[in-house]
Amino acid sequence: MGDKYNMKNPSVKRILQEVKEMQSNPSDDFTSLPLEENIFEWQFAIRGPNDTEFEGGIYHGRIQLPSEYPFKPPSFMLLTPNGRFETQTKICLSISNHHPEHWQPSWSVRTALTALIAFMPTSPNGALGSLDYKKEERRLLARKSRESAPKYGTPDRQRLIDEIHEYMISKAPPVPQQTSEDAIASEQPPPAATESAGEAPATPQNTTTEITEDENEENHEANMEAEDPRVSKHVVPSASSVVHTVEPRGQEVVRVQKSSDDRLFTWAAVGLTVAILVLLLKKYMKASGYGAVFVDES
Repeated sequence: MGDKYNMKNPSVKRILQEVKEMQSNPSDDFTSLPLEENIFEWQFAIRGPNDTEFEGGIYHGRIQLPSEYPFKPPSFMLLTPNGRFETQTKICLSISNHHPEHWQPSWSVRTALTALIAFMPTSPNGALGSLDYKKEERRLLARKSRESAPKYGTPDRQRLIDEIHEYMISKAPPVPQQTSEDAIASEQPPPAATESAGEAPATPQNTTTEITEDENEENHEANMEAEDPRVSKHVVPSASSVVHTVEPRGQEVVRVQKSSDDRLFTWAAVGLTVAILVLLLKKYMKASGYGAVFVDES
């Protein structure tokens, strides 16, 4: 490969050094090689980071190195659908040509691929070329990514992509099994069995059923009352209502709220009784002659 290029060119010299280092020190998490006819264009594949929705996925992409490399940053493009980055679109990262002010010449293709893996589970925050699919959708794409390599470019480029895919498959662990979150996409669980809220939808084509936080809270309270023996249940007339609350450390407080109609009726009866008594008292005092005495003293 080196015979085709000017070895005195600092960019060519640096790229060939990175090719040699990539081959002599391979990684199970990624691999990348330049095209035979153009060492400034690399094909790569990364493995989805463990303990994330991308786990088990194999994601192919393309790196374009500038002629001023390593003094200017490369550009990155994903070819495998993944739910985090758009495909066949230059993505915006701090290690890419979208932010040349962050790039350092000491970084390499290996450094960039390690950073790309770390970026996968982060929030996109509206960055150029980013997507925000739901986790279960990303898991489905991760499993599908192992089936075959993406189709892209010339036959020579496709041959390299296929070779990289076979290598990554040979190094990849078994794909994770379907989780309960994935099952939400295909079947709506009964409310009593729902414990956690789904994430906010990110794309209009998403047709999965989502359980909202309000529904979860209501389901949780219903389950708590059905299962917790500390919560008392009372059958009361429709004119009253009972509020059940469970206080910390096992203390139970049951508050009975009487209806407003009962309270109004009680106060009206008391007021009427007082008025009748006052009226009777005045008549008695007037008939007995005490009224005049009281008027003089006042």
